[in-house]
Amino acid sequence: MTLLLSESEVKSILTMPLALEAVENSFQRLADGSALLHSRARLHTPGKSYLHYMAAADATSGYMGLKIYTSSKDGLRFLILLFSVESGDLVAQIEADYVGQMRTGAASGVATKLLARANAKTVGIIGTGLQARTQLEAISHARKIENVRAFSRDPQRRETFASEMSTILKIPVVAVPTAEQAVRDLDIVVTSTTSTNPVVEGRWLAPGTHINAIGANFPQKHELDAEAIRRCDVITADSREQSKLESGDLIQMYGDDQRRWTNVINFAEIVSGKTPGRTNDQQITLFKSNGIAIEDIVVAGRIYEIAKEKRMGRQLTLWEKSEQSRDARAV
Repeated sequence: MTLLLSESEVKSILTMPLALEAVENSFQRLADGSALLHSRARLHTPGKSYLHYMAAADATSGYMGLKIYTSSKDGLRFLILLFSVESGDLVAQIEADYVGQMRTGAASGVATKLLARANAKTVGIIGTGLQARTQLEAISHARKIENVRAFSRDPQRRETFASEMSTILKIPVVAVPTAEQAVRDLDIVVTSTTSTNPVVEGRWLAPGTHINAIGANFPQKHELDAEAIRRCDVITADSREQSKLESGDLIQMYGDDQRRWTNVINFAEIVSGKTPGRTNDQQITLFKSNGIAIEDIVVAGRIYEIAKEKRMGRQLTLWEKSEQSRDARAV
């Protein structure tokens, strides 16, 4: 039997603390070798929709699977297929838009915990969409944030975002009229855009800034200019290999030069303590978040387990005839 979980059921289960713990665990498992990861791949019919798919396995929790989704002018549709590592059974189908928002925010939360200065208390965010909301929520779990500046191109959207997030986080979130004002002299900077042109200039960055760059996951997109990348003392990515395929910020700096790509640390090495992250308060640190499948699978595994305990979701019967045939052969 396969458990079908709807978006509303996922929202009733998945909290930010749960997501933070699961995402940090996913990097620990990459580091110790108990998790396997395949980078995202994409199919695109010119002028039509994209199909995106990414896979991972987690021997520790006993789940493997893939996230598959489409993007088109009408929006995005996400689904996680979760299988048992032991039996190969499809144990769950999970609607996964909210999962993606939460695990992306959680990855930045973990990166902020490990890389931002201990006394970091101010945040600037560029982009005010759904992903921006979970970015601020996760960061507020990692540091005691006192105020936030938010910028996006649409004045009304950024004002609405600032008002709503001030209420949710119970800290001042102020809309500002320029990207520079959302970056200059702040402790933590987040970029959450779909821009093909840089939205952050290196000259705006103060010593000691930590950056979570989550938006550019196509080669032609980038959020940070070359000077911003050059000024970073520590550059880490959720997956260096996936970055080589889709992180426009880094691709446009490093190209095909494999020696230069060694500057990019796999984040699992920092999470596990194998490689140091920030070593002094003057360093500028960058976490390049592409979004990787192991985050989805570990989070989905926890959602599935909680849903079973609470008897949530709807049971589906798949491959019934083949199951009956297998049972008959066993007899």
